Amino acid sequence: MGKKIAKGFDARYPSISDLRNRAMEKMPKFAFEYLDGGCNEDVNLIKNTAEIREVELLPYYLSKHTESVMKTEIFGHTYDAPFGIAPVGLQGLMWPNAPEILAKAAFEHNVPFVLSTVSTSSIERISEITEGQAWFQLYHPTENSLRDDIIRRAAVAECPVLVILCDVPTFGFRPRDIRNGLAMPPKMSLKNILQIMGKPEWAMKTLIHGQPNFETLKPYMPKGLDLKQLGKFMDQTFSGRLNEEKIKPIRDMWKGKLVLKGVANEADVEKALRLGIDGVIVSNHGGRQLDAGESTIKPLSRIAEKYGDQLTVMMDSGIRSGPDVARALASGAKFTFMGRSFMYGVGALGNNGGNHTISLLKTELQQVMEQICCERVEDFPKHLIKGKA
Repeated sequence: MGKKIAKGFDARYPSISDLRNRAMEKMPKFAFEYLDGGCNEDVNLIKNTAEIREVELLPYYLSKHTESVMKTEIFGHTYDAPFGIAPVGLQGLMWPNAPEILAKAAFEHNVPFVLSTVSTSSIERISEITEGQAWFQLYHPTENSLRDDIIRRAAVAECPVLVILCDVPTFGFRPRDIRNGLAMPPKMSLKNILQIMGKPEWAMKTLIHGQPNFETLKPYMPKGLDLKQLGKFMDQTFSGRLNEEKIKPIRDMWKGKLVLKGVANEADVEKALRLGIDGVIVSNHGGRQLDAGESTIKPLSRIAEKYGDQLTVMMDSGIRSGPDVARALASGAKFTFMGRSFMYGVGALGNNGGNHTISLLKTELQQVMEQICCERVEDFPKHLIKGKA
């Protein structure tokens, strides 16, 4: 088994659960809860992880098996594994320099890193780290001129894929963030300051890298905004509500691959097809937006079965391990993304967190493929036990 563990693996943390526990110890409580929590009562957050694990896989032990290869081609690029790093907002708040740490690891392991509009590194910096291989997720601005300029910058940075977000028409109701002062407008309380003082490594690295900012948005922000003004700026500048009329000019402008993230039903996939979208990411924003919604694995199965031959169907939300990646692929996803798992890794291990988490997930997925005698990623659906997705 030792020879098969991927490079960069830290044996002290052999599971995502171990990384989560260590990250909780090292991050200020308000930052960890921002990462870890869902919305309302966390019903959909819990369903996401529970219901994907109801999917069961069938091994074929007497088949003629030679080797298992997890390389996966999507959008003309062959990645070394069928998973990537999902866009996460305010990454540098959770762990200093997190987007750069993860982008570097993704590039070294040849898996995609997706930068969020509201993360804490710029399009240009992440493009430099990844040599133009990072994807970019657009959080839709209210002004067309701002939308066009951000898209232009993503094109100049040679991002191969533009991801447009459709599942945040309104901010999720997140009680933890409200209690911790991380709602809009944010505020820093004495309680938060005391939490920072109790996490010296996080505090020191924040001093080194500077207070986290929305780096991609800096050119458009008035100088010297206080926290209350920042909240007002974000509220006035962005509208997460998408419709066909808002997507059409993006499709006309963007010459690369275009992906719609946050799809949760067949009707929206039909519209995406009409608009010339190249792929969809079935997602419920990690259970952070609609507590009364479905877990992601359920619409994924329906959408993949109906539309999988017409566009690239991918999934995030609820995937926390190599076996979870296998379950999603068996249920019809061509590719998968994870956000929290990688942020737990960085919170636990800092600069080595990205490398370790990718190595852990590769090792777990390789073991599953060899165990069930699955030679190629595209063969996973043959191993799905029907009625379990």
